[in-house]
Amino acid sequence: MKCSICSDTFPGWTVEEIFRFVAETGYDAVELASYSFCDNITDVTASERQQIRAWADATQMEIAGLHALFTPIPGLQPLYSCPAGLQLNSLDPTIRRRTTDYLMELIRFCSEVGGRNVVVGSASARSIPEGMPYEDGWKYSRDAFRESAEYAAQFDVVVSLEPIAATLTNFINTPDEAMRMVTEVAHPNLMWMLDCFAAYNQGVDISKSVRQYGQHLAHVHMNDNNKSWPGTGKVDFPALASALNDIGYDGYLSIEVFDLAPDPETIAREALTYVRNLFK
Repeated sequence: MKCSICSDTFPGWTVEEIFRFVAETGYDAVELASYSFCDNITDVTASERQQIRAWADATQMEIAGLHALFTPIPGLQPLYSCPAGLQLNSLDPTIRRRTTDYLMELIRFCSEVGGRNVVVGSASARSIPEGMPYEDGWKYSRDAFRESAEYAAQFDVVVSLEPIAATLTNFINTPDEAMRMVTEVAHPNLMWMLDCFAAYNQGVDISKSVRQYGQHLAHVHMNDNNKSWPGTGKVDFPALASALNDIGYDGYLSIEVFDLAPDPETIAREALTYVRNLFK
């Protein structure tokens, strides 16, 4: 398995600096958040996209993909932001259309810089608003995910649905719900991904879900229930490692923290040491 770390672990760093440090630390890849380097992905020129890929190549880093597509993760204080007003399940059809179009722009960007996975998290930007029946929101999202998966197939990119705890969103909280969507869309470029922090705080049996739905598991965020790096809280990572080994998972294990204490360098080093030891 390959180890990655999210770029928003390093607020204030340039993408080049992130690649260099992450490579020196011993990671295999970086998972990009667009707000590490821009406010809107459509503003990133062709030459700038080539430069990001060149920085990755120069440090022998892979790009695991993109995450935090529509809203920055709260509390991380990035240099940039995301376009205002994106909402997958808005009551306004023009906003839903704009959000789906932006997702497809992110898919294209991901491919152009060498990534192969786009994580649909962004809890607040996918919640079903008051006044919209749940099944209407489900249908709108299903249509958007089907269109996006078909588009992603042209670029060899997977769209992966991230179940997020009900404390943060009212839409797709568990692997069961994510897999319902994956099954209904029925396209190989739509899969699900595991976020350990979210799963633990939703009361999910993490290892059981991995074994049950492992065939469609595209990506794993390694974080603990305390918002820090794996091994610092209550998530049973040895059991998760066993389940991932059992299903033959060979994707990225990506460090994503929501608490930047004590500092990015310590987080990166300690997290990598823990994960490498976990899979010895």
